[in-house]
Amino acid sequence: MKTHTHACAHPPPSSGPTHKLHLYKRVKLRVTIPILFRSVLHPFALFLNSFNMSISMQTTKTLRSSTAFPQKAYSVYGGGFGGSTRISSSKIGGGYGFGGNYGGGFSTTFSVKGDRDLLQVNEKATMQNLNDRLASYLEKVRSLEAANATLERQIREYYEKKGPVAQRDYSKYWNTINDLKEKIKNATVKNANILLQIDNAKLAADDFRIKFEHELVMRQSVEADVANLRRLLDQTTLTKADLEMQIEGLQDELAFMKKNHQEDLAALRSQLSGTVNVEVDAAPQQDLNKVLEEIRSHYENIIQKHRRDQEDWFKDKSAVLNKEVAISTETIQTTKTEITDLRRTLQGLEIELQSQISMKSALEHSLADTEARYSAMLAGFQSQINMLEAELAQLRASTEQQAREYSLLLDIKTRLEHEIATYRSLLENQDVKTQIPDNLFPLQEDPSPSPQPRVDQVSSTATIAPAKHTQRDRERERKIEIMKK
Repeated sequence: MKTHTHACAHPPPSSGPTHKLHLYKRVKLRVTIPILFRSVLHPFALFLNSFNMSISMQTTKTLRSSTAFPQKAYSVYGGGFGGSTRISSSKIGGGYGFGGNYGGGFSTTFSVKGDRDLLQVNEKATMQNLNDRLASYLEKVRSLEAANATLERQIREYYEKKGPVAQRDYSKYWNTINDLKEKIKNATVKNANILLQIDNAKLAADDFRIKFEHELVMRQSVEADVANLRRLLDQTTLTKADLEMQIEGLQDELAFMKKNHQEDLAALRSQLSGTVNVEVDAAPQQDLNKVLEEIRSHYENIIQKHRRDQEDWFKDKSAVLNKEVAISTETIQTTKTEITDLRRTLQGLEIELQSQISMKSALEHSLADTEARYSAMLAGFQSQINMLEAELAQLRASTEQQAREYSLLLDIKTRLEHEIATYRSLLENQDVKTQIPDNLFPLQEDPSPSPQPRVDQVSSTATIAPAKHTQRDRERERKIEIMKK
């Protein structure tokens, strides 16, 4: 973009620049501000340097000649910093022209139109152009300020909402969690001890069951022996009754035989008493009474012997049976006592086993509930952690983006400070007027063959602007200082 300005004898009115520069108060360097004076200020500064160099070059030739220049135009083209500089002398009206053209797109023309023409800069059009562009940039700055304020408010609201959540103190919750973990650990140890006790009780119950089965077999064998002994006792009782009956029969038979014998003796005695004694010389007969007595004694001895034998056998058998019955009875009583104790112990163990099983079930349900509750709590905490991590990552990305933007803004701020300093020097230099004196020497051609034109005499003096511009310059400088701060 090129801006072409013409010379003006008077500076621009103070109302335009003062009004426009008043907007510098609202500029904040932390907002992205485009580079607004690069295409204007830098070429203009280079132009001023080239102008000073050209004036210095031409001043050495001002006293060489005072003749009138021929009606011919001369041009000098020089390049510096990627741009070009044009110094021209025109035959129209004997004027002197000096112009600069740079790649940045800025061009300024100085004209010399007579003895009293002044070398002037049309700063009014330049300032209007710059102020228009500055106004557009300030509008953009205001929009960026509004967007920045909105972002700051959103960030502040975000930190107000999310900050306290991230700064919560979970120490008391961790203490509760540690206590519950300790309780769960203790409950697990207790459950393990209970399971060990249950296993021990099962082993003890198995041992008692084996003992019970062994004792049951012993009891059954003893009961079988007792039944056999009872059958033997019954047989012995029957044998005893039979023998007693036989003894009674034999006693009855003996009494009957004794009675018959007495009767026979009585009959014989009666017969003998009524008979005649006839003595016959014959062998003596045996005494029947004696024979009977012998027979009686013999049978009585046999009966007594059988009775003694039977009594001894019965006594022996009865003693043995009584002893066996006593032993069996004692064994049965002991077995019954042991069975009762074992039943009582078994019932107690079964009751304890049921209580332990119920306690185990209750503890398992409680453990499952606790695990489910804390799993839900941990899932909630994990989701919060994930959300906070995502927010933290987003904040880090936003912080990095803001850091990059801040670095860019800092770079832009540095360049703007340099450009504002240049612009300030430009504004200060705009109030300095370059005047050409009345005895302006005309230009003449240098007779020596040279690719560069010869300018005979140029008198350049710089005068300070009138005093009426001093107050405006001070105000402008003050506003620029405010803008830089």
